[in-house]
Amino acid sequence: MIGITKLLCGVETPGDDLRYRGDGSVHRRPVVVWNMTRRCNLHCVHCYASAVEKPSPDELTTAEGKALMDSLAAYGVPVILFSGGEPLTRPDLLELTAYASSKGLRSTYSTNGTLITPSQARDMKQANITYVGVSLDGLEAANDRFRGKKGAFKEALNGIRHCREAGVKVGLRFTITRQNRPEIPAILDLIESENIPRVCFYHLVYAGRGSKMVEADLTHQEARETIDLIMARAADFHRRGLAKEILTVDNYADGVYLYLQMKRENPERAAEVFRFLKLNGGNNSGVGIGCIDHEGNVHPDQFWRHYSFGNIRQRSFGDIWEDTSDPVMKGLKNRRAMVKGRCARCQFLELCGGNFRVRAEAVYGDIWAPDPACYLTDQEIGIAQ
Repeated sequence: MIGITKLLCGVETPGDDLRYRGDGSVHRRPVVVWNMTRRCNLHCVHCYASAVEKPSPDELTTAEGKALMDSLAAYGVPVILFSGGEPLTRPDLLELTAYASSKGLRSTYSTNGTLITPSQARDMKQANITYVGVSLDGLEAANDRFRGKKGAFKEALNGIRHCREAGVKVGLRFTITRQNRPEIPAILDLIESENIPRVCFYHLVYAGRGSKMVEADLTHQEARETIDLIMARAADFHRRGLAKEILTVDNYADGVYLYLQMKRENPERAAEVFRFLKLNGGNNSGVGIGCIDHEGNVHPDQFWRHYSFGNIRQRSFGDIWEDTSDPVMKGLKNRRAMVKGRCARCQFLELCGGNFRVRAEAVYGDIWAPDPACYLTDQEIGIAQ
């Protein structure tokens, strides 16, 4: 994640302890996404999990989920993100959340928000959920089209309101495509009018149903214009004293782009931005973030569903995560020696971590090829002749 508000405006934001935590060591403990079910009540066009209507018969049981929480806590994982599919379709979600919290894990949800009732929101609070990220991909017409259900926007907005009323911190998650990019100003207006404290803008990753949407991704020029807009609105919120946390996710070119702008406009601030970006390290697949799917398979992140390092039914998460006999795991923990092309020559590799390997694989068939979504020019990354 790139903390636009943090880097641009110099304010402290929640999660700083996770995003800027040390020297980039491969031994730091990852945030873990648990895609606990493939079941979902919606049919989103860009779903990386290719979610379906019915649960898998081989999902981890409640007892296995608790054993997983024990294993993650013992390994020192700081955060567990319950995701899916739609996690709220699992009847044991709150039980598992409370159990994770009792083990010292910071528990968060990634949800479409449509199933959050007032009583469910109160139960979330009781279970010590620390954050709920609700996915919206535009206002009513655009969101419902993306989500495959009429009324999904209104249901999600009600879910957000129920969280706020129950005292549960809630924010928005927005996946950017060429089709819904014009919705971004309205989404930023919405977080102001609805008093929502946070929004994460996700760049499209070509995985799951999203693998069929490569042509829907932003052009490099559109990406630059979009980040300009997001930065301008983040700065405007800050100037007006509105505590809004704006982040972008899944394209670490954004951090370098922001740094280069600050270097031109505020060199002193730019040095601090560089320091934070270096601490963050950019893409952390296989290092600072990991994923466990509904059947217990361990992946480098939630977009690598086609590649597994092992299964937690056979070995503990920590043992799997530390095992560099797998060539992909070994490469991700030493990617400077692996990335190719302009990534290998980029002067900002330590800031972006080579960006997303899954996008490189989807377009070029090579996980170490340059990320096609990097919109920085050769001049900007210092490799122009």
